[in-house]
Amino acid sequence: MVEVKGYARDVTGTPPPELTVGQVAVRSGVAVSALRFYEEKGLISSRRTSGNQRRYPRETLRRVAVIRVAQRVGIPLRMVREAFATLPDGRTPDREDWARLSSAWHEELGTRIDQLVRLRTSLADCIGCGCLSLDRCLLRNRDDRLGERGSGPRRLFTRATRAEEDRSRAPDATA
Repeated sequence: MVEVKGYARDVTGTPPPELTVGQVAVRSGVAVSALRFYEEKGLISSRRTSGNQRRYPRETLRRVAVIRVAQRVGIPLRMVREAFATLPDGRTPDREDWARLSSAWHEELGTRIDQLVRLRTSLADCIGCGCLSLDRCLLRNRDDRLGERGSGPRRLFTRATRAEEDRSRAPDATA
């Protein structure tokens, strides 16, 4: 056995079909705890040896790479898991498989980019307007009933405050 880039190769130079959790961590640059988390969330899978050690198929490296890229661009892990469910079992996903995944995320990323551009424009307008007032700011939370009472903690519950909140939530009987 010869150790090469995080995993042992046999004398023929062939890498093993499975990797330990440490080998996957070294090769992917992801912490062991993150790999366990991904496994818990159903993003990757392993089998257990007779000694209860995890063994990952080699295609786990590619899946972890996709997970990291997806996280970097803001794709929720839920969407990654749903996309992985469409991938073939028992073989390393190919270029067409990954193209299908990326096209499925294209619309989601476009929507997020549009939202961020609008937010950037709003922030520039907000900074430029000089209002410095939450009463007039377009970005503030308009339905923030607690914020109307001032800054700081406002949730000290007593019977009186609960009754007041219940009245404020009730539909206006005079309308």
